[in-house]
Amino acid sequence: MINDKYNTIEKESRGYFKDKGSKFYSYAFPLQTEEKVKEIIAQLKKEHHSARHYCYAWRLGTDSIRYRANDDGEPSSTAGKPILGQLLSFDVTNTLVIVVRYFGGTLLGVSGLINAYKNAATNALTNAEIKNKLIKIRYKISFTYNELNDVMHLLKQQDYTIIETDFKESCSLIFSVRKSEAENAERLFSELYKVHLKVIEK
Repeated sequence: MINDKYNTIEKESRGYFKDKGSKFYSYAFPLQTEEKVKEIIAQLKKEHHSARHYCYAWRLGTDSIRYRANDDGEPSSTAGKPILGQLLSFDVTNTLVIVVRYFGGTLLGVSGLINAYKNAATNALTNAEIKNKLIKIRYKISFTYNELNDVMHLLKQQDYTIIETDFKESCSLIFSVRKSEAENAERLFSELYKVHLKVIEK
């Protein structure tokens, strides 16, 4: 059976953890592109201009998931990796978690840092509203006016989502289907011999 669901968050959430004077402010953000990460971190640096570290991890994608973890000057694997571990534990993607640390004057050691970043990330994700969403595939379909009725009937019958239409000299439209129904959609439209169907987004 094809898995066509994933978990993500739709709005920012926050958390907090304190240990031996060090304060860890955590933020979970919905994320659509890697480029957005720098922008969000820059904004947090303005808000927390006297903090010492801005450690983060993110996961992006649905079919194939990309990820990154950054320790931002903390000892290797004591910050970014524990944050990433919580993204995996909560099974969320298209999500960025940043933990901002104010040093409290006492060294926490490797295990203390791992525990602090893990707990701060957990707190932000626990406070987040996690949504279960469908993985959808978009198709662009081109056809003549002779096929218009057949195409529209099929789309309505199968309850596919029409995103955009363009009916000028010729006809085209964009529609989406959940991933598990994509093969069936391709088979149904291939039976309309003058219809041209292509995937435009996975």
